[in-house]
Amino acid sequence: MSDTNNGFLQRADAHIALANEQLSNEVTQGEVSASFTYGAARFNAWMAASSVESAQDLVNDKDEIVAYFLNEYKLALEEHLKNHLEHFDFS
Repeated sequence: MSDTNNGFLQRADAHIALANEQLSNEVTQGEVSASFTYGAARFNAWMAASSVESAQDLVNDKDEIVAYFLNEYKLALEEHLKNHLEHFDFS
């Protein structure tokens, strides 16, 4: 497979592999998911803040930034849920 997406899927798979490694008898899927989601939000907030020139720019762009990330997450979640629904086999 050529790397036409600049490593997008490989990076996503690396994050998922790390999340899977954190699962144990003491750490649940829900706990790992919460940490994963929190980390993504923290990174995305840092990225957005470091992409503007002033705090006022961040204030001005905040609603647009939040809407962008919420929409991207919604699209990805819907895509992957659809895939699980079409190929459901967790027996």
